[in-house]
Formats: sequence, C-alpha cells, structure tokens
Amino acid sequence: MTKLIRFVGIALVAASLAALATSTQAAQKYPTVTLNAAQQRSLQKINTFLNSFQTLKSNFTQISSKGQMAQGTLLISKPGKLRFEYAAPNPMLIVSDGRWLTIKNRIKEKGDQFPLSATPLRLVVSSQVDLAAETDVIGFETKDGISSISLADRKSAMGGYITLVFDEMRNQLQQWIIVDGKDRRTTVQLANIETGGKFDPKLFIGKIDRPEGK
Repeated sequence: MTKLIRFVGIALVAASLAALATSTQAAQKYPTVTLNAAQQRSLQKINTFLNSFQTLKSNFTQISSKGQMAQGTLLISKPGKLRFEYAAPNPMLIVSDGRWLTIKNRIKEKGDQFPLSATPLRLVVSSQVDLAAETDVIGFETKDGISSISLADRKSAMGGYITLVFDEMRNQLQQWIIVDGKDRRTTVQLANIETGGKFDPKLFIGKIDRPEGK
C-alpha cells in the first residue's frame, strides 16, 4: 500500500477502494439484520433505482473519516464503467473500464489498477443487480423518508461494506459510504443527478505508465 498511498494524495476514496481490493486478510463477518416488510420494500426501491438507468452523471463531494473534502464529477455507464474526475487542483482520476479500476495521477501519468469486482462499487455499476440475493444486510436506518442500508457483498472476500443512502420521496440515491476492513470511511455525496445521457467511450479507458518488464 505504500506505493499507492504515495500518489493518491487527497483522493481518499481511492485509498479506501484500494485497501479493499488488495487486502490479504480474511473478510470480516458482520452480523446480519432481518428486515421487516417495510424495510424490504425500501431495499427493493433502492434496487429498482440502481437497475433503472444505464448512464448517470452527477456532481460529487467526497469526505474522508477525518473530514477532508474533494469534489468533482462522476460518470457511470453500465455495465461496469465509471469515472471519478476530481476538480482542479486535485490531479487524481479514477476510471473503470468494466473490469479494471484504474487510479492515476493525471500529471505524472502514474497509478495502479485493481479488479472492479473486488470493490463495493460493482454493486452500483452492475447492469442488473439483486441486492437481496447478492448482499447481506448488516444495518438499516430510516428517518424522514431517508433510508440508509448497509450491505456486505457476498461475492467479496476482501471485507468491508457499503452503505447506500436513499431518498424515498425523491426516489434518488443521495450518497454512499464505503467502509474498509479497518473501519476507515469514505463518503461520496451526489448532487444534480442526470440519467440517460451518452458519454464518449474513451472517457472510461484508464491508461497508466508502467516500468518496462511490469
């Protein structure tokens, strides 16, 4: 992780994703919760929203567990493609081509790559997801029409979980929180969500310079 941390800088979501993707520890088992009928309907609403779009564009604000903040634009193109473009002067860029998640410094053109399947974001960018079948519900809270559901991916052996915060009145995902195996939290808040647009496929290609022989 030392090499990764050196170039990630303030792109703290990258650090959390990398920690999940490269962890060699056994996945932590979280106690599950049993949902009542109303909570099951809330989970289904979130599932329906995630499956309702093929493309999405949103402004995002990223907040670390220490309160450090970064902003930028998020693009999603299913299946599996996403792009976190951080606002200047942050040089970081996070791109998924559907298979590999690339984290790079745009100035130095250096970075690293991790399997998208090893991160909780695969649940958000899957073409069709079944949260009830693919995850364990480990937490549920609701207040004033806002539901927060914490999910541990059954397909991941890396530990950690994702919390999805959903506005049931507006039928819109407000934010997600990624928690790694060491309980480090990164929050991504969404704003000005637009769905149904078209994006240049080149936006989801992540290239990095690698030393010869690697």
